[in-house]
Amino acid sequence: MVTFEDVKNNPEINLLLTNGQRQLDVLKFTEHSIRHATVVSKIASIVLTELGYDERTIELGKIAGYMHDIGNSINRNDHPHSSAVLAYQILKEMGMDIEEVSEIAMAIGHHDEKTGAAVSVIASALIIGDKCDVHRGRVRTKDLTNLHIHDRVNYAVEKSRLHIDTENKKMTLNIEIDTSISSVMDYFEISLGRMNMIKEASNYLGYVFELIINDTKLN
Repeated sequence: MVTFEDVKNNPEINLLLTNGQRQLDVLKFTEHSIRHATVVSKIASIVLTELGYDERTIELGKIAGYMHDIGNSINRNDHPHSSAVLAYQILKEMGMDIEEVSEIAMAIGHHDEKTGAAVSVIASALIIGDKCDVHRGRVRTKDLTNLHIHDRVNYAVEKSRLHIDTENKKMTLNIEIDTSISSVMDYFEISLGRMNMIKEASNYLGYVFELIINDTKLN
């Protein structure tokens, strides 16, 4: 049975993540490397664990989270689908059960707000993990005086925490923004589609999504 550790220690997968980041650095995108892959994997795992899913489902969520951006090694455009195709081939070659391979590929193919949707438990956990990773640590540029809006918004986020209330079936994303760097309006300009996708994923899992920015609840 292919495990998350097998995937995390696979040189081919890590090379694709590294090469993908090399291209994104040239294109001046935020960080989508091994750090992001690890964070998304962890959040997806927490979501599935807190909601009481079995160990293998949690493991598949972690694997999907780690591999979801490997298609950036080909091109940023349409990367969810190229990531899914690459993951399908790699996991199949690693000997994973074909039903599990298909489940992971489907989740990865649906993680982007432009073409994706919460179509499964693993896809929903992956979406939540991916869209919750907003933080200044994702800003790669050294020139902080002329930041693109995506970099400026990420750099302004000082804390980002997901709280899961299993008793009341509520997921709350609590974000602290330094408004001297970026306004809350700027955050919504680039993140509204992502927040709507988290809401959809939360609903799929039977939860209500709540967003709090600088101690203000936004419905």
